[in-house]
Amino acid sequence: MSDLLYDAFPGHEVSLVFARGLPLSALTSGLRGMNREPLAEGEAGGWVWAVHDMVNDELEDWENVDYPQVCPQGAEVVVFVTEPCSAKAHGPGFSYLRDGGWTLSFSFEDLSQRGGDNPDYLSAELLAAGLIGPGSECTEWETEEGHDCYEEHESDREIRIARAIAEAFALPSPPLALAVTAP
Repeated sequence: MSDLLYDAFPGHEVSLVFARGLPLSALTSGLRGMNREPLAEGEAGGWVWAVHDMVNDELEDWENVDYPQVCPQGAEVVVFVTEPCSAKAHGPGFSYLRDGGWTLSFSFEDLSQRGGDNPDYLSAELLAAGLIGPGSECTEWETEEGHDCYEEHESDREIRIARAIAEAFALPSPPLALAVTAP
């Protein structure tokens, strides 16, 4: 996931936020109000979107973004946190908010640990993609000497998770039309 945006924003650890049910100006001003200046923003496929730094080093603001502030009643917000802590090598994260509440949130590292008001919200889609449920975990390493699960079939796991989420919400796909707002 981080590779999808890394080249577009070198030197930045970013989050990608999609919103439906509110104008782009509301999303970007809400992010700015939380000291997260959008690096790029746009509209596509019925969604508005913005890319912003996960932290604000200048203000020493390393707290998580309070996304319910940009998700009023009648709105939906989908968030991809591409590098929650790249120094510690944590995997990407995903959150879905609706009407200001956390409907679903999980780390790409462990899809069995889903939280929110409805942690099973995307279960059918994740199951259909072979990401959870029977057969989703490789056990070949137990019986096949030298088997490397990552090299054999896990190297694209983050992409498959992102694809399942994007398809479930009909999110626009890259390349998104960029309107760069900051260097």
